[in-house]
Amino acid sequence: MPNKNYSNKTNSKIKNTAKKTVKKVVKKSPVLAIVLAIILIAVIIGGYFVYVNYIKKQDEPTAVSGELSFHFMSLGNKYNGDCIYVKAGDNDILIDGGSRASSLPTVKQYLSEYMGEDKTIEYLIVTHADEDHIAMLGAENGILDYYECKTIIDFAISNKTTQVYNRYLAKRDIEVENGAQHFTALQCVNNEGDAKKVYQLTDSVKMEILNNYYYSNSSTDENNYSVCTLFTHGDRNFLFTGDLEKDGEQKLVELNNLPQVELFKAGHHGSKTSSNEVLLSVIKPKICVVSCTTGTNEYTDNIKNQFPTQDFINRISKYTDKVYVTSVGKDDIMENKDELFSMNGDVVVISAENEVKVSCSESDTLLKDTAWFKEYRDTPIYWQ
Repeated sequence: MPNKNYSNKTNSKIKNTAKKTVKKVVKKSPVLAIVLAIILIAVIIGGYFVYVNYIKKQDEPTAVSGELSFHFMSLGNKYNGDCIYVKAGDNDILIDGGSRASSLPTVKQYLSEYMGEDKTIEYLIVTHADEDHIAMLGAENGILDYYECKTIIDFAISNKTTQVYNRYLAKRDIEVENGAQHFTALQCVNNEGDAKKVYQLTDSVKMEILNNYYYSNSSTDENNYSVCTLFTHGDRNFLFTGDLEKDGEQKLVELNNLPQVELFKAGHHGSKTSSNEVLLSVIKPKICVVSCTTGTNEYTDNIKNQFPTQDFINRISKYTDKVYVTSVGKDDIMENKDELFSMNGDVVVISAENEVKVSCSESDTLLKDTAWFKEYRDTPIYWQ
């Protein structure tokens, strides 16, 4: 065991020696002592300035100012699809252009309410090449004909050869010829040329193109090529992953330092293969919006696997009961082609200075409290 008395004596000797040394310096060279004192003061002041203005600021979240809003549109037909409008300051942003060309009147009318005479979309993000995400973009008199796009960010890889896909490429290239910037998500992640990984939209709003393994690696599932985007408003986060599937979600978690989020757009319309625990356990969403036509047999007759699926509900219920769905159909909707019933309708998530709130055009009823849910879904333990 160390001898405390010995240690104290040693420390005392060191202090006394230091004091004597300082006194000798002051006596022999008072000018040098003053210079050393000035240097010491300057170092302390400089260090404090660096800490306050750089180090401390990096640790502090940006203050929330202004308003950021996300508009999940009900697309006016029986088909599942994504078309999401984002308003950030003077920036009008559109994520995808589904579900079908027949959605155009509904979407144009909705956008005109918020954009007015402004026919400019500052950022168009096209997650992947499935029809239910690009149909309106390549259509005649479609989004790319009606609006001017400043910057188009889309998927880096596609396996598609469809007419819908080729029409989108043709319209996109015309837009570029007319002055639009076009970048793939991979170029953005690599900050290649004028492409950016992070776009500062306002003083307190950023848009980040997240890294995705499948920007540069092939997949048998087109959904995994989805462009993934994180919006940050002060210290609040909002995540969009397109139709990313389980493998893609695993890689997304590995390649990015994902934060907990206020809002998560359910992956792949609330399918059983997306929004997996590997992702949800990291982002822990407070609000989840599902862009789909609930209960239609567009893809399957298995009721439990119709969007939003039972498996998705079981997983998301662990983290939040604030789940909203745009539209609802009926079992016979494929026969009654013009029949469409609103669920929440257009779902708008607003990040204001003091709160994050949800406003729906038809009903603010949570998914778990709807008549459709009570008839067609089992209530998970977390919602009981």
